[in-house]
Amino acid sequence: MRNIVLVVSYDGTAYHGWQCQPGLATIQQTLQEKIEKIVNHKVKIYGGARTDSGVHAFGQTLNFLTTSAIGLTGLERGLNSQLPPDIRIRYAREEDDLFHARYSAKSKIYIYTIMNVQYNSPFYERYVWHIPYRLNDASMNAAVKNIIGVHDYSAFKKKDEIYQTAVREILKAGVKRRGNFIYVLVEATGFLRYMVRNIVGTLMLVGSNKLTVEDFKRILESKDREKAGPTAPARGLFLREIKY
Repeated sequence: MRNIVLVVSYDGTAYHGWQCQPGLATIQQTLQEKIEKIVNHKVKIYGGARTDSGVHAFGQTLNFLTTSAIGLTGLERGLNSQLPPDIRIRYAREEDDLFHARYSAKSKIYIYTIMNVQYNSPFYERYVWHIPYRLNDASMNAAVKNIIGVHDYSAFKKKDEIYQTAVREILKAGVKRRGNFIYVLVEATGFLRYMVRNIVGTLMLVGSNKLTVEDFKRILESKDREKAGPTAPARGLFLREIKY
């Protein structure tokens, strides 16, 4: 039995997230159907991250077990010839039996993109959160540094979502402006659902001068979702990379 690993990019606009859901188009289901067609047997695929509806990926990682002898190059080409144009296999590799796309992951990196200009471009509409007034990206960057480390991130979880623990470890976080775009990068060993989008929504309030850097810190420490900002739209969020 071979353990095949695929690194995949996708535009999540047309999909109801990563995970299979009955009667709905998902990334996992679409990939599974095409993989089974090529290897000629049923497979179960494991994703490194469960991206939500409308979220995109530069580097989602998945693995599956197969008895097929197909070469890695042939698998890449075969899948890319059959997949819809909004999903692409970047490359394939083979790992030992112990590798698992989710449980072997050391960290995940997400990037959120804000278009910070008066008028949005129709060519970016599906991939950015458009904020038409000038944001203070320096204050946003100062605020986001507070989330680095091991914290209880209950203030940034999905509302009414229940976790055994909301403690996670963020390894890196920053905000950078490049022209009309503001990028928020967060790398962590694990995330709560909507966590990055809720952090970004709260940073937007800092950038709008509706919250101070100290306010942001107090929101994190409060562990109260009601005190944080809105959930940023899914379309601006990208899974950049999963590190192993």
